[in-house]
Amino acid sequence: QVQLVESGGGFVQAGGSLRLSCAASESSFIRMGWYRQAPGKQRELVATITSGGNTDYADSVKGRFTISRDYAKNTVYLQMNSLKPEDTAVYYCYAIRPPYDYWGQGTLVTVSS
Repeated sequence: QVQLVESGGGFVQAGGSLRLSCAASESSFIRMGWYRQAPGKQRELVATITSGGNTDYADSVKGRFTISRDYAKNTVYLQMNSLKPEDTAVYYCYAIRPPYDYWGQGTLVTVSS
C-alpha cells in the first residue's frame, strides 16, 4: 500500500512563506503534485511535476509557488512564498502510477491577513 506523508503546513501571516513536503513510501510515479481545498470550495489543482521534471501551476499561484522533486528520496516539495489569505486551505499531495492514483491525508495551511 503506497503511503504519502505530508508535512510543513501551519499558520503564517500574509506575505510569509511555507514549504510543504510529501514523502512517498514507493517510487516510479509518473506525476506528483499538490491540490488544495478551501472551506466551502471544490478541490483545485495547485502544481504538478512529471517524472521528467516538467511543471505546471494554477494561474493563482504562478510566480509565488515552486514545486520540486527529489527522486532519490521519493519526495515532492511545494515552496510557497508571498502567501495570501486566499491560499488558506487543506493541501493534499497526490501521486500517479498507472493505473492508480494515491493521495495524502492533507495538511492545513492558514494565512492570516
